[in-house]
Amino acid sequence: MELWFSELHTPNVKFSIKVDRQLFSATSEFQRIDIFESKDFGRFLILDGCMMLTEKDEFIYHEMIAHVPMCVNPSIKKILLIGGGDGGSARELLKYSTVERIDLVEIDELVIEACRKFLPQTAACLDDPRVSIKIEDGLKFVRRCVDEYDLIIVDSTDPFGPGEGLFTKEFYGNCFKALRADGIMVNQHENPFYTKDAIAMQRAHKRIVSSFPISRVYQLHIPTYPSGHWLFGFASKEHHPIEGVDFARWKRLGLETRYYNVNLHRGAFALPNYVEALLTAVEPE
Repeated sequence: MELWFSELHTPNVKFSIKVDRQLFSATSEFQRIDIFESKDFGRFLILDGCMMLTEKDEFIYHEMIAHVPMCVNPSIKKILLIGGGDGGSARELLKYSTVERIDLVEIDELVIEACRKFLPQTAACLDDPRVSIKIEDGLKFVRRCVDEYDLIIVDSTDPFGPGEGLFTKEFYGNCFKALRADGIMVNQHENPFYTKDAIAMQRAHKRIVSSFPISRVYQLHIPTYPSGHWLFGFASKEHHPIEGVDFARWKRLGLETRYYNVNLHRGAFALPNYVEALLTAVEPE
């Protein structure tokens, strides 16, 4: 008998991966957590039936969420990582010797435990002494922070279920308050292709634009995510994601990446017309 994992991207579109075996399954206080193993994608993490990462393509997501802001501002030392219990974003941030501390705030401790056991490719870095893990709600945590972080990365699930509060105007306003004068926030911004997801993306963008003086969106390709076309949001008090950036300095660091490079960084902010139209429709005139 064949076992397949299937995720509904819309009521009429389904994405499936043939599974060799199931490594983990449990239901926490917040969500169901599954880890499977497959021939083509290696091990993959599922939360409430939605694909979070696969060993095959996780580097794309994690490199693009981390290296874009780190290239823009080489002075980043203290980072707040909201979500990211799989460890992939922290792994990329830890490549920078200048990073002094990462506060990783994950609401679901069982996600961290499962990833540590079954996904060491991403989670092994969580034992680094520069990572401080806090098991609590990121929405509540950031309310208490003022002028504290150089970078906030919102590595959240979709804006439904446990991650819903991380897409509100209050949350983005609290992130602004928690950032220092030249702080940057990067968030996962959904896909613009399917109608329900595009509406969620527009809602988040509208709220971020109202909170930050500089707000841009950039794109990447992730084969296992809905439509394969994914967006991140870049918001800052001071830094533009391209203008004035010393890309040569980043290249001199000699960091090893499989997806990110400085030419791709520049190009990722050039968006298709249909995406630009979706974004400008919710921006102030």
